[in-house]
Amino acid sequence: MTADAHVPALVLVTGPEELRAERAVDSVLATVRAQEADAEVVRIHPGSYQPGELMVQASPSLFGGWSVIVVHDLDEADDALVLDLAGYLDQPADGVTLVVLHKSGNRGKRVLDALKKGGARVIEARAVKTERDKHDFVTEEFRTARRKIAPDAVGALVLAVGKDLRELASACEQLIRDVDGLVETEDVTTYYGEKVETTGFRVAEAALTGDEAAAMALLRHAMLGGLDPVPIVAVLALQLRQVGKVATAGRGSSAQLARDLGMAPWQVDAARRTSQGWDGERLGAAIQAVARADVDVKGGLRTEAAVRSPEHAVERVVLTVCRLRNR
Repeated sequence: MTADAHVPALVLVTGPEELRAERAVDSVLATVRAQEADAEVVRIHPGSYQPGELMVQASPSLFGGWSVIVVHDLDEADDALVLDLAGYLDQPADGVTLVVLHKSGNRGKRVLDALKKGGARVIEARAVKTERDKHDFVTEEFRTARRKIAPDAVGALVLAVGKDLRELASACEQLIRDVDGLVETEDVTTYYGEKVETTGFRVAEAALTGDEAAAMALLRHAMLGGLDPVPIVAVLALQLRQVGKVATAGRGSSAQLARDLGMAPWQVDAARRTSQGWDGERLGAAIQAVARADVDVKGGLRTEAAVRSPEHAVERVVLTVCRLRNR
């Protein structure tokens, strides 16, 4: 077998997101093994690299066959590995796919430039940092699987399991596997309803629409389940900030405002709907109340009298938001 458009000789994976980098490597391996099932995989790590090791691994085998050499963390490599890679790229070996992973920075720039000049296939492993990044990630997971998920369900899923990208990917996989048809918020709640962030999302949604009975019922259920008030207040603050940002952003399409405000389009639409029941004075009062509650549920200021309990503080602020909305 010879390298072609489907089986590249050189691959560069750039970016800090480990899950995406791992998937990129797995994709390359799958492509190679579709053509050469017995291809050997060699992994090189900077911490244990010995000078000349790359050349040894790239040497033709007596038994022939294809090799995939995966060089991890070029951005952490010492001079020996950088020099050996540069030398290899001057004359790449036949029967080898070289995959180089580089998270960020200028370390190994000479090798990066040589890879790109040599026509390497470049795969980006972009970081997933913001809420919008996570929403886009979930949407892409479902699109790749040729499945659909409702925008509100995307938000609920991110709030439920969005702290860790691997857990978020696993949750997407489970919903894709277990739920038929369109995945909706109710499906997310069924699988991940005990997550604090999902509960906080539902409490905040009820409070901002002024549904006092539903908000208090959801909150008390969460408290009886032993859930921490801190992230519930955090989600309430997030929802209020989004309403405030959208309410003061002026007119424009959801997509345009989403780009300007760093939000997902469905979040802009939801905030617009919610903002119709608020004015600037009441919204400001609600934001101040949530800010005080955030201090209270974390123990209060030392210069102030002690709050009776975090549970009391979160109940008080949910009632306050509901009543401000309905005033």
